[in-house]
Amino acid sequence: MKYKTPLIKGTILKRYKRFLSDIELADGQIVCAHVPNTGSMKTCWEPGWDVYLTHTDDPKRKLKYTLELTDNGNTLINVNTSLTNKLVHEALEQKKIPELKEFNHIKPEQKIFDSRMDFYLEKDNGDIAYVEVKNVTLLGEDRIALFPDAVSTRGQKHLKDLIKIKQAGHRAVMFYVINREDVDTFAPAAEIDPTYAKLLKDAKSAGVEILAYQSVLTPKEVKLTKKIKVNI
Repeated sequence: MKYKTPLIKGTILKRYKRFLSDIELADGQIVCAHVPNTGSMKTCWEPGWDVYLTHTDDPKRKLKYTLELTDNGNTLINVNTSLTNKLVHEALEQKKIPELKEFNHIKPEQKIFDSRMDFYLEKDNGDIAYVEVKNVTLLGEDRIALFPDAVSTRGQKHLKDLIKIKQAGHRAVMFYVINREDVDTFAPAAEIDPTYAKLLKDAKSAGVEILAYQSVLTPKEVKLTKKIKVNI
């Protein structure tokens, strides 16, 4: 997925009120940028890191800049969580996910049970699958990507419903997008949310497919590339 406009490089000074950040541009100008990320962003930024922004002239937008990528010196990190589902949608359309390439019909945001799953997929023969997508940016020890970065009751509910979907006879997929390149494997963050970690184990035992794909990030584009090992 290519960025529609060139990204602007800057230095992050601080993040505050969750959705705001102060960024110093190359010319010394300090701007307030929107942070499109509801998470803690732990291990995703520190004062003084290089960052990349998009800019808009839309008169309806109060904040003209949006924080897209941060750079810890080893990897870029995609902190714009609104792009994650778009990234997966593009990969599904382009048949870049081998486990799901046989599904030709893609419908985002499908309500089932108590959740709204990110994707409803259907084959020409009528077989269906539900896919829930999670954005992963938390870095743990030994180059392990972790999720969630805070207790996630919403994520717990999604796992419970994926189990129900599988029990109903459909394919159910928990799909993690690893939006940084300095990791080798994925695992649930059991120390942060032990309930989520247990539910993920239960989901795997019930037959829910657990997939983790890593993205490659540049200031020009973000794209899904390789599948990485999941440790549950």
